[in-house]
Amino acid sequence: MTNPVKSFSVGYNPINESNVFSSGDHITGQVTLELGKDCKIDLLYIKMKGKAKVSWVQNYGRVIVVHRSKEKYFSIKQFIIQEGQGNSNVSKGSTVYPFTFQIPIQCLPSTFKGEHGKIKYKLEANLSRSMRADTKASAEFTMLSKGHDPSFMMPQQGMTDKKMKLFASGTVSMDVRIDRTGFHQGEGIKVVASIQNKSSRDVTPKFCLYRKHSYFADKTRKVVTKTLLKEVGEAIPPSACQTVTRIITIPPDTDPSVLNCNILRAEHRLKVYLDIKYASDPEVKFPIVILPALENTDKDKETAYFPFGSAFTDK
Repeated sequence: MTNPVKSFSVGYNPINESNVFSSGDHITGQVTLELGKDCKIDLLYIKMKGKAKVSWVQNYGRVIVVHRSKEKYFSIKQFIIQEGQGNSNVSKGSTVYPFTFQIPIQCLPSTFKGEHGKIKYKLEANLSRSMRADTKASAEFTMLSKGHDPSFMMPQQGMTDKKMKLFASGTVSMDVRIDRTGFHQGEGIKVVASIQNKSSRDVTPKFCLYRKHSYFADKTRKVVTKTLLKEVGEAIPPSACQTVTRIITIPPDTDPSVLNCNILRAEHRLKVYLDIKYASDPEVKFPIVILPALENTDKDKETAYFPFGSAFTDK
């Protein structure tokens, strides 16, 4: 028997140029059903849902364990056709069913996709007919946590010192400051490092921005780090003091931080360190919160996106 369903799809309407949504936004769209002939539909519904899940394989000697965890944020269903409501007979051709959802007003993490986990939001349509397998269609949409957190404007400072041993003598010390904690994609981080090289060797200031993804399941944590960029400053000679100012530009394609999910975290660190030959390198690390790039409007500049959580965890 020929399947009368020629096509079945779900789509939504963007509300801004970035095509992103936030908690409390309304999302409108349409379910489109195209039939090759008149057909009776038992059930047709559209669902909006959001969830996170993590999974990874861990070896414990000869034992292999798969760690998994899920976190459900919401699942909202709207019925378009229900048996007994008088609208189950659908005519041949294309029929469009509009819908509107409001995204729940709650602390929702941003969309995320990593090596061992993801946070996903999507619309899912389901069509049921008697004696037939269900027909499904879906469309994912991007969520960003949105609001204003004054703590991301707080400056940070870190200090370190080292006494030289073995092949060198003297001490080196470093006092590093950055003007805040939260930075948008593509923005520059101004680093000011006051370095006192009272040793017998050259020291070279270096800068490293890296990300840290943590996944949690079964009281176990899986951590994956990746360097995003490295930069090298000019060498400082022995018995010299120097203040180094450096602008570290965050790559525009850096994924935003995610700090408000119970089963995964996407964090970022800026490491400033002194490269000393034949010696361990003194370093200072700062937690950095990566925020989505602002829209090019004055209104948007007044409201920052943020990941609803503490940036200050273990380094």
